[in-house]
Amino acid sequence: MHLWIAAAIALVADLPTGRIVDAVTCAADPSQSYALFLPRAYTPDRAWPVIFAFDPGGRGRTPVERYQAAADQYGFIVAGSNNSRNNSPDIGRAVAAMSTDVLSRFRVDERRVYVAGMSGGARVAFSVALGSPDHVAGVIASSAGYPDDKPRKTLPFPVFATAGTEDFNHLELRRLDRALTSPHRLAVFEGGHVWLSSDLATEAVEWMELQAMKSGLKPRDEREIDRLFANRVAAAGQPRIDVARYLSLRAMVEDFDGVKDVKAFAAEAAMLARDKSIRTALKKADDEDDREERTLHEVWKLEAQLASSDDHAALLADLRRRWQTVSEAAKKPEDSSERRLARRVLSGLNANLRSTDPDYLKIIADYRPSRGGR
Repeated sequence: MHLWIAAAIALVADLPTGRIVDAVTCAADPSQSYALFLPRAYTPDRAWPVIFAFDPGGRGRTPVERYQAAADQYGFIVAGSNNSRNNSPDIGRAVAAMSTDVLSRFRVDERRVYVAGMSGGARVAFSVALGSPDHVAGVIASSAGYPDDKPRKTLPFPVFATAGTEDFNHLELRRLDRALTSPHRLAVFEGGHVWLSSDLATEAVEWMELQAMKSGLKPRDEREIDRLFANRVAAAGQPRIDVARYLSLRAMVEDFDGVKDVKAFAAEAAMLARDKSIRTALKKADDEDDREERTLHEVWKLEAQLASSDDHAALLADLRRRWQTVSEAAKKPEDSSERRLARRVLSGLNANLRSTDPDYLKIIADYRPSRGGR
């Protein structure tokens, strides 16, 4: 037996496969730990891809649970930091400790290291990838994007992003999606500012599998490609003239170009792109993005004036009116694009409060949305 195999077996002898371990202590830095999932098939005689995941509250088990089913099916190691959390001064230490421990403890395919995160954790994942682009095979970002405000047209790694329809970072990820021309996908689900579901995590891993085969990081598996393609064709549904069909076809063509014959789907997508009703619907979505951004910036501008305005009472009255209008729209009983926009704005204003004025804080308390889970 090779010495490195013997050493690897010794390191993982007390770590089970096929179930989550809540806390693995980092050997070189015992103050750091991570939740871990090893696929049931794991053995140290071959290299395995890995997902390093970051939760905004340092709850390592949460992302590992989300990726567990996909990791077991496709053979990924998943590690979720228990120490990386929003506003922590030691995020870099948490990242380094977890990655070093996993890479030394397990047989990892270092060409296929992925990073994932939610909210502030997504920004950590992007920071890691942007800082080491040659060592990251892909980013899976839930409910947040870049760690800075710099727009990017291309990235050296593929990106799978997710956002809820009522997520206050929905607009940010829509902007990221529109700007990027390198391989990426944005999946929008019904919900708020939360981790992606296990089903969506499986979609993300499958998409990364496809990207790895297209780039040569993974040997091409025709049976797997055929299965993934069949799933996407089924998900797109029957031919029809609507935006959902058009967007599904466009993404399918982008993803499978070069590995499957997508000419018929490309032709249908091109036909739909010329349809007046679809162009109108796409423009409406863009206009809603602009209105959402404008609403947020108008309130933030007023907030900034509170500390120096000579007409404090008038500013407060204006701000109360705006909060009340958005709050009423957010409480409408029927789901609609208008209600979703209002809920995103309300949550966004609450998450990015820019004033400590006590009278203004009383107004916000009257309209603050109930806190959702992550």
